[in-house]
Amino acid sequence: MARQFIRSDSLARLFEQSTRALHSSGHSHGLFPAQWTALRYFSTADRAQCTAINLARFQGMAFGPVSRTVRTLIAKGLLRKAGSAGRGRAELLELSDAGRAILEKDPLSTIVAALDTLADREREAFAVALEQVLLALQPSGEPEPGGTEED
Repeated sequence: MARQFIRSDSLARLFEQSTRALHSSGHSHGLFPAQWTALRYFSTADRAQCTAINLARFQGMAFGPVSRTVRTLIAKGLLRKAGSAGRGRAELLELSDAGRAILEKDPLSTIVAALDTLADREREAFAVALEQVLLALQPSGEPEPGGTEED
């Protein structure tokens, strides 16, 4: 069977639609996408890495917004403080029972189910493609042509 050529611009638009749909699905159960990401992080990270600063590093974000996300999740009863991380003021964080329960409704599970239907070679090709996309999206440290650093 002959393979049909898929144009890169068409594939890019399909990828954009997928990411927008995924982002939109992250606005569920009273949570925002960043809050879901934080809950996922704390559900899988090594205990010693379960601090707000390590979450910020994992996400490649500034500490301030991540700290607000963590405070909100604590206020919602989805995270709780679990003692000192042993250095400075860093506190260990862990999911509460309510946090574990809400993760059972994680909107990302729809994507996991769809990926489960792929053959191993298709998942491998998809992983390689996503790695290439992520590398291309990483900031180079140089301002974009025609733009300013303040844009």
